[in-house]
Amino acid sequence: MSMLSRMLMSAGLSGIVAALLLSLVQFQWVTPLILAAETYEIAAESTEHVHAAETAFGHEHAEDAWQPEEGWQRTLATISSNILMAIGFASMLVGAYQLRRPSRWTSGLSWGIAGFTVFFVMPSLGLPPELPGTVAADLLARQYWWLGTVCATSIGLGLLFLQGHKVLKIVGVLLLLSPHLIGAPQPAMAESLAPEALQVRFIQASVLSNLLFWLVLGGLSAALAIRFDRTDLTHTRSSPEDSHG
Repeated sequence: MSMLSRMLMSAGLSGIVAALLLSLVQFQWVTPLILAAETYEIAAESTEHVHAAETAFGHEHAEDAWQPEEGWQRTLATISSNILMAIGFASMLVGAYQLRRPSRWTSGLSWGIAGFTVFFVMPSLGLPPELPGTVAADLLARQYWWLGTVCATSIGLGLLFLQGHKVLKIVGVLLLLSPHLIGAPQPAMAESLAPEALQVRFIQASVLSNLLFWLVLGGLSAALAIRFDRTDLTHTRSSPEDSHG
């Protein structure tokens, strides 16, 4: 089995398993909170539509973009997007293993925590998870800040833990701090239709589900990478050429 095949197998299998686990946890912890928040959003939208009809006779509304309906459509869309996302993240981890190969599956947990920090913790310090009905800043500005935070955090962690030069470690710390010194884009007025208690529960559920996802993804991808490497090494040592002596 070629190195590329081993990487694809490790990333694909670990990504699917981690995505299915994440989907299960989301359906149990996260989705009920989102559905509860949507009831406040729907109630507010219906009130706005009534006022608009009273004050703007003859106004035509643009068609809403397609969204999956409740039930199997929403479930399938969630699972599919989670699988694609997880395989992408797993591919990044398996690629990183080629630079520093894990000696045991527990080494993958460290990489998982790093991924959790890069893609969830540090961006969430400026842009915490939000329920439907929460007023937010401009979407494009938030996307740029999120991407910049991810890049700065990944490079900063690499300089801190993957090399030994003190000056570069200082640069790594500055990179970790830089997005938050700049500040994430914020709305002119913070407002949420859902109660604050519901928002707090949503953040807690998001943190726990993402942490579990990254730990499983890191540990399983490392275990599979090690197993495929050993299997390939065993096949190489016992190749048919040894029997032609």
